[in-house]
Amino acid sequence: MNKTDLINGMAENAGITKAAAKKALDSLLIDIEGALQKGNRVSLVGFGSWSVSKRAARDGRNPQTGKTIKIKAKNVVKFKAGSDLSNAVN
Repeated sequence: MNKTDLINGMAENAGITKAAAKKALDSLLIDIEGALQKGNRVSLVGFGSWSVSKRAARDGRNPQTGKTIKIKAKNVVKFKAGSDLSNAVN
């Protein structure tokens, strides 16, 4: 499923236009992104939660040359599925 499929499904299930569904989805994604940029956790009870975790700098290895390289520290987004979502796929 891609973004277009999701918009079409939202429009059909909610009985709204595709334009309204696209606007609602874009707004949701912007709000989630903004909260994560501030370091906040986003939780949708039953569906899951997104959080930001810091990954420390570390040494890596170039698989082609075998040479050791430095990998910079960075923030990564983590998603943990909620119980309702987990139960739905199992």
